[in-house]
Amino acid sequence: MDKDFIAAIGLLAGACTTLSFLPQAIKTFKMKETRDISLSMYIILAAGILLWIIYGILIHDLPVILANSISFAFASLIIILKVKHG
Repeated sequence: MDKDFIAAIGLLAGACTTLSFLPQAIKTFKMKETRDISLSMYIILAAGILLWIIYGILIHDLPVILANSISFAFASLIIILKVKHG
């Protein structure tokens, strides 16, 4: 299979999963309301995403690194807002 096609699939998949954080991050930032968000779930998720970034670096896979770096930023923002606004 063509490597460019495979990379495009990876980038598209990464875009979908990364963008899934955006509505929660925007809502949390605007509303300053985090009561219904599980801090432990987001901490575990952020740890897993960080491991995906490390994995992507080790295998030199740009779609994995890029998508997970952005996801990690969104998850971290939600964690920070959860801690700040509890």
